[in-house]
Parts: sequence; structure tokens; C-alpha cells
Amino acid sequence: MLWGPGNDCCVSPAPMEYVSTRGGVAAVDFEGALFSGYAPDGGLFMPRHIPLLDRDTLRRWSRLSYRELVKELCSLFITTDLVPRNTLDDLIDRAFSRFRHKDIIHLSRLKDGLNVLELWHGVTYAFKDLSLSCTGQFLQYFLEKKKKHVIILVGTSGDTGSSAIESVRGQKNMDIFVLLPKGFCTQIQELQMTTVIEDNVHVFAARGNSDEIDGPIKELFADVDFARKYNLMSLNSVNWSRIMVQIAHHFYAYFQCTPSLDTTPLPVVEIVVPTGGGGNITAGCIAQKMGLPIQLVAVVNSNDIIHRTVQHGDFSLSESVKATLASAMDIQEPYNMERILWLLSGSDSRLMKTLMERFSELKSLKLPEDLHRKSLGSIILWHHSPGPAGSSWDGDAQCKPPCFSRGRSSQGLCAHAQPLTRTSCVPCSAAGRRTATCCAPTLLWLLTTTTHSWAARPGVA
Repeated sequence: MLWGPGNDCCVSPAPMEYVSTRGGVAAVDFEGALFSGYAPDGGLFMPRHIPLLDRDTLRRWSRLSYRELVKELCSLFITTDLVPRNTLDDLIDRAFSRFRHKDIIHLSRLKDGLNVLELWHGVTYAFKDLSLSCTGQFLQYFLEKKKKHVIILVGTSGDTGSSAIESVRGQKNMDIFVLLPKGFCTQIQELQMTTVIEDNVHVFAARGNSDEIDGPIKELFADVDFARKYNLMSLNSVNWSRIMVQIAHHFYAYFQCTPSLDTTPLPVVEIVVPTGGGGNITAGCIAQKMGLPIQLVAVVNSNDIIHRTVQHGDFSLSESVKATLASAMDIQEPYNMERILWLLSGSDSRLMKTLMERFSELKSLKLPEDLHRKSLGSIILWHHSPGPAGSSWDGDAQCKPPCFSRGRSSQGLCAHAQPLTRTSCVPCSAAGRRTATCCAPTLLWLLTTTTHSWAARPGVA
């Protein structure tokens, strides 16, 4: 196994450290990154060195269950002096003990090489249960060890809030405060958050969209003295632990779709990722850096800043957030885009500081030509297309296909994955193998029982 900053060069293995994407603070260990929200300089924590896996490691990992894969993956980023390996394994086992599926996640194989990775078998039926259940266990381990109490701040566009609550509910050494955008979440998402009766859970509805909620939360973290005084931390995907666990999704999807790792070069698998705040696709970019031969496809709805950034180099806010069926994707400021750009820039923290401070001031940014070119080479875009008479999947019942055209007729798609059904062909630049990561209830479950309750918007059948 080789190690290197962004894999641009190979160096000897070093203690795993985490640095800010803006380079203005000292490096921290995993515990320091875990208990942070934003870095004190406004950046996001990322590993200084990303491990590059050799073929023998990939071959060994390909035989692992998802649970074991998460353990191996996390052990690369959490040193044993912080969490002994046996303890790490126990924490991950505990995290996944409430999942309904024996395999935790499951790959549904459809027609013509199209597969759907089911990531929704957790307590709240959202893919975020996977990373947050582990992160909650990591938090509890360190807090019990240090006899410490923290205050967790979470802004949610829909599913993060309930997943975060479930990961820490009832814990005496944590209080969680969740801000939800009134009228932007689905009814069942609001109920999942507001009906939890625990002394350490505090939920507030706020006026404005999720981006407007994130603003004051970020300001609190920017006040370093205040954040330290009250031990503030975040469970949004600004938290590195969320990204780390999600890297395993991409490895598992790849191994499930690839019959053999004995070919040269290794086959490429295209992974389609519904994208809101960008945490899952950031994890995919890191998996690429680790040597996984995947092509990432970012699926967006009409809140398409990631589409405009990658396609045109235009990282700029639109006039407003548009409410769609996929409320978790109704985001204008995907904070993980900073991590992606940092990776693509070769870990250039000076450039990130300049670019992100400019964006913070002007809410508009044109990517440097070289960085834009690298983003085009790393991510394919899949944008929703308008339906008849200008309607689209965002809100018109006529335009929501009940199933994959190439899949089983009994299966419906979650709203987050529906943009890719606007045509009969999922975009593919690879060898004909396609995997869609789906982030809501089971396809059959969503179609036949509680779809209306889940979406709580017209257009879902």
C-alpha cells in the first residue's frame, strides 16, 4: 500500500493527520476532526495523505462483506493509538445492529448491467443512517473515555436531521440541536424529527431553506472562542467521519459489479450518485484517489449548482432554492464542493482559501481553467430534463416514471434517483456496467405503501 498527498507522489506511511482545506490551522488527528464542524479557518478537514491501494489489497477487500469492508476502510483513517482495532470493530458492529437487512446494504440487479445499490435499510430509511450510526458510536467512545459533553448543531434539508437524532438519542454526554426548514422537509421527515422524546434531543423549525439555516450555524463555528466554550460540533457532512464511512459504499458497489479483478487494466464501473450537499460524491472522489477505477455521475435536480460548476466552471448561487420532490437535494451551497475542488487542485490550500473567501463574499465564483478542466475529467453530470409543456420530475406527476425502464416493473425509484429515468439510458462512459446509489426507502416499499406519506408533495405515485 502506498501513501501520498492526493496520490501525486508516494511517501512512507505517516501518522494519519487531517488538515484544513484552507491551510490556516494546525493538523489534527481523527479525534480532532471528529469533534469539529468547520475547521477554525472556515475550511473542512481532509486527510493529509490518502492511501493508494494495490491490486492485492483490492482483491482481498473484494471478498469482504460490507460490514467488514467498513472496518478495513476505517482502520486506514483511524490510528490504533486512538481506537484499538478490536474496539473499532466492536463499534462498527454496534452501529449496524439496528439495520433491517442482514447485509446492511444490498445490490438489486436489474437488466442490461444496470444495478441499484440499496442504502436505505437503516432506522430512518435514509442512506445517511450508514455513516451517522458509525459516527455516533465513535463519538460515544471518545466522550466516555474523556468524560466530556458536547453540543451538536445540525441543519437539515430533510433526512440528515432524523439520522443524526437516531445516532445520538438518549446519550447523556451529547445534546443535539436540529434546525429544520419549515415547509421544505416532507411530512414524514418532520415527524421523524419532532416526535423523538429524549432529554438530549432539541428540534426547531426555522423560516428559510436549508442553505439559509446553514449560514448562522457556520457563523457559530467561526466564533472559535464560543465554539470551544460550549464544545460545539457538527454531524452534517462537514464532519469528516461521515465522508470516511461513505467511501465504503463505492468500494462495495464496485466489487459487487465486477466479476474479476484479474484483468489489466481493471474494469471501470460507473456509479450514479444523487447529489445534494455532495458528501457521497466526495467519498467517491476519495475512492478514486485510493485507486478504485470508477466513473462518478452526479445526479442533480433543478437546484443545479454542482452541474453548473462542473459543466461550466460557474460556482454561483441561483436566485432561490426550488422545492422539489427530492427535498434532501434542494441545496444551493453544497459545502463538500470545497473538498472536491481541494482534491482536484492537488491539495492546494492557498488556492482554496482564495476561492472560497471570494465565494463567501460574492456568492459567485468562476473556477480557474485548469481546475475546471480537472472537474470535467473527474465527474459526469446527469441533470433532470424538462417534461411535456415545460414540466419536470420536480413536481409533475405525469413525469415521474414508476420504475426503471430497464428494471423490474414492480419497483419504483426514490425521488432522489428519478432524474436518471427521464431517458431510457443511464449515461455510461465505462464498460456497460452501471450502479445507481439510491438514498430513500426500498423501491418496492416506496411504490406500494407509504410513498405519499414519505414525499408529502404532489407528483409521487
